[in-house]
Parts: sequence; structure tokens; C-alpha cells
Amino acid sequence: MEGKPERVVDYDELLSSAGKFGKYQLYLFFITGPFYIFDVFAYFSQLFMTEVSPNHWCWIPELENLTAVERRTLAIPSDPNSRFGYSQCSTYNANWTEVLSTGQYPNTSWAVQECQYGWEFNKTEIPYPTISSELGWVCDKNSYQATAQSIFFLGSIVGGFIIGWIADKYGRLPAATISNMIGCVAGVISIFANDIIQFSICRFIMGMCYDNCMMMTYLLVLEYVAPKYRTVITNLPFAIFFTFGAMILPWIALACNDWKILSLATSVPMALALLAPFIIPESPRWLLSKNRVDEAVQKVVNIGKVNGVPVPVKLVEEFKESFKNQRNEESTSSLEIFRRPLTRKVFICVCLEYMCCVIVFDALLRSIGALGFDFFLSFTLISFTEFPSLILITLTLDIIGRKWMSITSLAICAVFCILTAFVGEGLPSVICAIIARFAVNISVSVGMQWCAEVVPTSVRGSAASIVHICGYLATGISPYIVYLGNFFIWLPLLIVGLLSIIGALCACVIPETGGKEMPQTFADAENMILNQKFFDIPCLEKKKEKHVAGEHNNSFELN
Repeated sequence: MEGKPERVVDYDELLSSAGKFGKYQLYLFFITGPFYIFDVFAYFSQLFMTEVSPNHWCWIPELENLTAVERRTLAIPSDPNSRFGYSQCSTYNANWTEVLSTGQYPNTSWAVQECQYGWEFNKTEIPYPTISSELGWVCDKNSYQATAQSIFFLGSIVGGFIIGWIADKYGRLPAATISNMIGCVAGVISIFANDIIQFSICRFIMGMCYDNCMMMTYLLVLEYVAPKYRTVITNLPFAIFFTFGAMILPWIALACNDWKILSLATSVPMALALLAPFIIPESPRWLLSKNRVDEAVQKVVNIGKVNGVPVPVKLVEEFKESFKNQRNEESTSSLEIFRRPLTRKVFICVCLEYMCCVIVFDALLRSIGALGFDFFLSFTLISFTEFPSLILITLTLDIIGRKWMSITSLAICAVFCILTAFVGEGLPSVICAIIARFAVNISVSVGMQWCAEVVPTSVRGSAASIVHICGYLATGISPYIVYLGNFFIWLPLLIVGLLSIIGALCACVIPETGGKEMPQTFADAENMILNQKFFDIPCLEKKKEKHVAGEHNNSFELN
């Protein structure tokens, strides 16, 4: 028929003809690496800017010539309920000049009052001034850190909508550049904050860049890679760049030796994103969505030139003709997910499972200070678990499958979270926390990929956004879970252990998507849900298929 192409050529086929993973894709892989590090800085820098030594006591100016131990022994009441044996929030009410001149020694009959002149902190734990130690965010103000972090995640929700709209309307590169510049500005103005309100406003602005400062380039690279390598590209950049950023951040904090310098050191580099439009190409898929076909095709042709695999001219013509004649279907509202009982049940479980994962992920990091071990070394060791967990996912996810990888990792996480709460402080608790973090890393990464594979193509983008927004909301809760450690030190880890169990139960409901085509329509999605099996493991299913095929061939030969 006139006007019809000889065959239909989709974008993936055109892209694969230019080299599935060559020099061009490697260039994009490494040139976008810094954006993962920027995401680490946006997310975790506040932990090192606000962390305060749990070992603190009231500062008494008149006793400044005494040693810290002498000041504490003389002025601070004992407290058997404190992990340190003395009060963190009160001091004896006395005329200390007179006490020093007369040589009196305090006793329990002395009146006690709240700290009047601030606090002293054990500098062997956090050796530099943080905003919490400078402004006294301890005792009756010890919830301020959690409040600022929760406001950070409120900013993430707002930023998700704004940056997402920019990405759809103006492209991935403008969205990546703007989100990183928002982070740069937020970090710089943070150093002028003098109270919780000003600091929270700065954290709200910083939250607007979180995830988006990395996710836009992540999507861009993903859209330049052939389907065969997408699982690798989904996980390997996190394993290399995100892990590297998280491991070096504690030592950057120590080198800066001041929370204001740290804020500058982790935010100013984000301004490098201004170079992105000059060194990173725009997404061809976005160009196609705007009907800029010639520009998209030219980018694919450039990939072929760099990779040494010229794209056939005939294939280009067939693609253009296919794109021209394709029927543009109206996008379905994401509300359709909730109108259908089957998809509604599964999607709610996807959201709950992901929310449990991110709460546990975030709370484990924020509980480091309660482990009774070196704060900076603990953060580095726990962050290193990202690397082996993501390598493991890359190698085994398509073999074991999403469902059982998630159930197993969350079950392991639950066991070791609960053990961490009760094994006591020091190295044993750190080892348990490392194993728990290793396991939850797996479940978070699997959840990110899984959520996009269970919904139809027409609502995949909006559905993935809803899942991520649920994640932001959930992470806003985690600082308050950690805050409960001020009352019972074991309670936060017990709660996150129980949340891991809830996440594993939710994963039981979600259908396995490994080795299966992603649903194009709601009918496809519902068929996948109806045909799921509880013990649906891709590698076993492939063996069954080969066995059935072998029997069929043998039967055919006998006949």
C-alpha cells in the first residue's frame, strides 16, 4: 500500500543498529557520573551538617579553666537513665565563683536547672561545629534535625512536579541543569541560616533538586542504550558513582571541619551542570515526543559514527516512515489504575512496598549515631554496601526475579535490623547494620525498576511518579522514627525491622515481571496479574519452557 513502509521499524531497532553499547554510550555513562555524586551531596550532606554528639552536657562559663571531666563532675547531676550516667540537659543551680573559692562539692540536695549557657559536646565523636551544636538543637530542641529533614522531602515533592514538567516540556537537559542550580543556590544560602525556620527553608529548596539532579541524566542515558543493556545501565552507575560519592562524603566533612564550609563544598560543584547542554546530547525519545524526528535520527546516526557502526540509510527511511504512519493513541489517565480492582490492588502494594523500603533505607543511615561506633567510618562502611548489592542485582535480577529478590532481601533486612537493636553498641551492631543496609539496598533498587514494569505503557510515566512521590512522603517519616531513639534506643530499629516485614508481605502480591514483556495495555497488565504464580522464578520458568519445547520437538520427530 502506498505510503506504508516495507516494515515497521521502532526506535529500539534503530538505536540498536548504531551499536548496542559502544564508545558513545560509554562516554555518556562517564560524563553523567558526577550527577550521581551531586545527588549524594544533596541527600546526605544535611546528616553531617546537623549531626551532634549524643554525649553532651551543660556549659558553665565560670568553670572554663577546669578540664571537661572536672566541669562535668562538679556541675552536672548524675542520671541513671542516661546512657552516659549523667544529665545532658540540666546542671546544678549554684554560684560557681563561690563554689570554686570555698571548695564545696555538689550533692543531691542542690537545686537543679536547665542549661543556661548552651552545651559542651564530646568532640571525639563529631570533631567540628555543626549547626546543631552552634544553635543548641539538643534536649527540648532535639527534634529540629528531624523537622528540617522532613521539610527537605516536602521540597522533593514540589520539585518532582516542577522539574518533571520542565523535563516534559523543555527537555531532559534543561531539567537537569535547573535542578542542579537549585541545589547549588540552596547550599550556598544555607550558610546564612541562623535558626530552624531559615535552615528549613534552605532545606526545602535543596529538596527540590533531590533525585531530579541525577534522575534526568539517568533517564537520558537509559534512552541512548539498547534494551539488552538497560538492566546494567539501571544499576551500574549507582554502584560506581553513587557509592563513591557516599563513601567520600564523611571524609569531605572531616576535611572541611565546619558545617558551613561543608555546605559550600557539596553545593558549589553542582554549578558544573551549566556545562551539561554543551557536552551532553538531548534525549532522542524526548525529541521524538515533540515530533522533531530529523534531530532524533541525526543523534542516532552520530552514535553509529562514534561506535564505528554506520546506520543503514534504508533503515532510517523505514523508521521515519513508520513514525510518520504510527497511530498516536491518547494517553490514559493514571486514575484508570485505581478504577480497575486488579491493577488497583497491585499498584497500592507497589507503593506500600516501595515506601517501606525507602523508610528502612533512610532510617538505617540516620541511626548510625546510635551504634556506638565511629560515626564517619560507620557511614563509609554502610555506604559501601551499595556497590556489592547493585552488582549482585545486575548479575542475578533477571535470573531470580523481582518478587523473590525483594522478599528475600527484605526478610534478611528485618532480621538484622531487629538484631542491631539488641546486640549492644560497638562493632557487633555495626556488622548487623551493614548486613541490613546491604539487604535493603537490593530491595530499593529492585523496587525502582519493578514499579515501571507492572503498569501499562500509557500510564507508566505518571504511575512511576506517583510511586516516587509516595517514597518522598515515606522518607519524611523516617527522621521521626529515628527520633524515637531519644526515648528508647532500640525502638527505631525495631520499627524499621517490622516495616521490612510489611514490605516483604506487599511484595508477595506483586506479579513477577522478570523475563516478561512489559504490559502495553490494561488488558495485558490484568492478564499478567491473573496468570501470576507465587513461586514464579524466571530461571525455573525458562527451564520449564526449554523442557516443554524439547518434548514437543521429540514428539514431532517421532511422528
